[in-house]
Amino acid sequence: MKLPFITALLFCCICFGQNNTDTSLYMKAEKITYLTDIGSESGDLYKTIGHHGPAVENEWMGLRIYFSDKAAIDVYSKARPGLELKQANWYPTPEQQKEGWGADYYKVGATVGLGGVRLWDGEKVVPLNPVSNRLAHVGKTETTSFMEMISRGVPYKGKKVDIMVRVTVFSGKREAKVEAFSLNGEKVQFVTGINYFKDFETKKGTNYIAVWGKHPEDVAAEIVGIGAAIIYNPKDYEKNTDDGTQYLLISKPTKSLETKIIAASAREQELNTLDKLEAYIK
Repeated sequence: MKLPFITALLFCCICFGQNNTDTSLYMKAEKITYLTDIGSESGDLYKTIGHHGPAVENEWMGLRIYFSDKAAIDVYSKARPGLELKQANWYPTPEQQKEGWGADYYKVGATVGLGGVRLWDGEKVVPLNPVSNRLAHVGKTETTSFMEMISRGVPYKGKKVDIMVRVTVFSGKREAKVEAFSLNGEKVQFVTGINYFKDFETKKGTNYIAVWGKHPEDVAAEIVGIGAAIIYNPKDYEKNTDDGTQYLLISKPTKSLETKIIAASAREQELNTLDKLEAYIK
């Protein structure tokens, strides 16, 4: 029996309109209660918040911003499409990982991680720290989930600036969007980029940097090859540099900046090599 046209249309809208993204922000002591906002005058809730900061995910990856002086972006890598953070809380058991769950294979260290944002004072990288207050907010739309971190009162070139970083993941789209804003309205130079380790493979184009390799992570059940890439508009930047642990992009003075980031894993079926990742970007 054929479905009436309107019924079929509604069915299709429900299927294709499903939001395969989610947010996660909670206190470690209260996993049952999920939050939309949290703040701290110290700027450091690293040990207090679940998975050390706000997080978002879509089918292919999870992303978090560390609620600390790092304010870096870290990756939760997945072996199969699906939403996992509300069950895995970023750290699935070794048994779950062997059954096909994702894991925390990515290691940020002291770097910006994947697309994290800091400032440039003309000579060096300036962290978004110290602060007079740091705030985190998460939210959802019909097709996206996003997280925002506002660092207020960051010392920069003899003044204090307020910087917001927003990360948005999209349902049905692998790339996440990273935006940075100078909330005071003054132009600043942002720094972003992508980190890497010894023996990593790297591919570069006019508007992207892609890396692939095994992170020296010690919280996952195994070590797995991980890919990551940042896509950017070269017209937004005045300088690129490599400090031996990360490829950095230094922006021209601006009030806002936007990049896209992608993560992939050797465990997944689609983008499981650097060549496939680069082909997808192109």
